[in-house]
Amino acid sequence: MKYILYNPKANNGEKPEYLEGAEYKEVIGLDYQAFFDGLNEEDEVVLVGGDGTLNYFINAVDTDNIKNNVYLKKSGSGNDFLNDLDIHYDREVLLNDVIKNLPTVYVNGMEKKFINGIGYGIDGYCCEKADEMKASGYTGKIDYTGIAIKGLLFHFKKKKADVRVDGKEYHYDQVWLAPSMKGKYYGGGMCIAPAQDRKSGKLSFVVYHCRSKLKALIVFPNIFKGTHIEHKEMVEIHEGKEIEVTFNEPCALQIDGETVLNVTTYKVKV
Repeated sequence: MKYILYNPKANNGEKPEYLEGAEYKEVIGLDYQAFFDGLNEEDEVVLVGGDGTLNYFINAVDTDNIKNNVYLKKSGSGNDFLNDLDIHYDREVLLNDVIKNLPTVYVNGMEKKFINGIGYGIDGYCCEKADEMKASGYTGKIDYTGIAIKGLLFHFKKKKADVRVDGKEYHYDQVWLAPSMKGKYYGGGMCIAPAQDRKSGKLSFVVYHCRSKLKALIVFPNIFKGTHIEHKEMVEIHEGKEIEVTFNEPCALQIDGETVLNVTTYKVKV
């Protein structure tokens, strides 16, 4: 038997037309312990959705001890995870190995696993503004690049950052971005950590810092191609298993696209 898990909040609440004879269950509110305990060994589970649905799943399930095969079926607009796996066509992707030993972020008294990355700085700011647009009733496609450009020029205030990576300490002024990445991509195709290997057991901490707004704006589009790292005077990357970042004043943070407001510090561990 195949079980199809779907997110009722995705795709305008429409139930996916996927496989005749399969049993459909909503991913939100499901008792996962009882669900997996009730499966036969040969049963398979297909998760239909994008990065947000996948993030919900990995935080609701003990992903290190799943006995049945679990697949991801692409749906929705956010697919940085599949982009990182270099999968650009429509098929089921076996998840069991890639959702084991995931990193955890500790922020504002909560802890969550993540599959792609933590965004802190103007990337978190973009998610915050997008949430505000959705809450106001906006139903169109969100122009995150446009939000970022306006933030760079007018609204987002650069931060000072104290950083610790596996015990080594760094300090940066004029910080625009300070993400920690499990994969290469976040934000709908931004290749922020092009050398990151999600199988390496380490994370990539990226700091994008620059005094000049104009230069930060000129280089910013290169993030989509991963060529921003050529600007070593303003982009540094540190690899590690434990990363802690503290800003001098709070701003928004995003976890696989989910916004957390008023964050001063975060810590991630593999």
